[in-house]
Amino acid sequence: MKRAFLACAILAFSSPALAQDEEDFRVRVGVGGQLKPKFIGSDETQALPLFDIDLARGDNPFPFEAPDDSFGIRLFSKGGFSVGPVANIQSKRKESDVGAPVGRVKTTIEVGGFAEYKLSDSFRLRSELRKGLGGHDGMVGSVGADYIVRDGDKYVFSIGPRALFSNARFQRAYFGVDPAAALASGLPAYRPDGGIYAVAAASGLSYQFSPQFGMFGYARYERLVGDAAKSPIVRELGSRNQLAGGIGLSYTFNIER
Repeated sequence: MKRAFLACAILAFSSPALAQDEEDFRVRVGVGGQLKPKFIGSDETQALPLFDIDLARGDNPFPFEAPDDSFGIRLFSKGGFSVGPVANIQSKRKESDVGAPVGRVKTTIEVGGFAEYKLSDSFRLRSELRKGLGGHDGMVGSVGADYIVRDGDKYVFSIGPRALFSNARFQRAYFGVDPAAALASGLPAYRPDGGIYAVAAASGLSYQFSPQFGMFGYARYERLVGDAAKSPIVRELGSRNQLAGGIGLSYTFNIER
């Protein structure tokens, strides 16, 4: 639930190409806490803040977003099909997090695009493809589906499967052990290839106690597979099982145009 680009989203909603009326905006801001793995493949968790920002026009319900969607802006929507740019932040990995000198991965800004198709109000398909700028420098993406149950903004519940894939550069950054790192750490050298590196399931829930106040939360389970699961970093120092979850409170207010 990374919504750090509220100003960009407001500009997108306000642009002549997308704004067809002069309705007010409703903004929902959420703050809470979450537990996530220290890094991809870690067997330890860390506590982090959790933020969520959603926008809607007038009295329209807030658009559905799964808890693990990257921040995105719908540039084109027709007949249930939507496409647009996305952005994500992948946290850094320090050698002290791993517990062995296998190399660090800097914080990575990932940018790319998404394609989404709503088969009905209750079923959505979505794919993302992003390029890392700095940090892992790789290509990473996902395909997934969500089953959605909602009553406007009163409550929204979703659950669905995911498949996560990447190129070799991404996997070597997080799961590879080059000869120098092998010599320093005592781990065997390992050079993974690209492909599907994890399967996952994600579930989200939001509930409004009143038009202004509400709560939101999520749970996510990820299982590393393929070359990622065979990595000595994962097998000897981490875990194939990646759990995350969080909960927070939200407040909704209007912005007059």
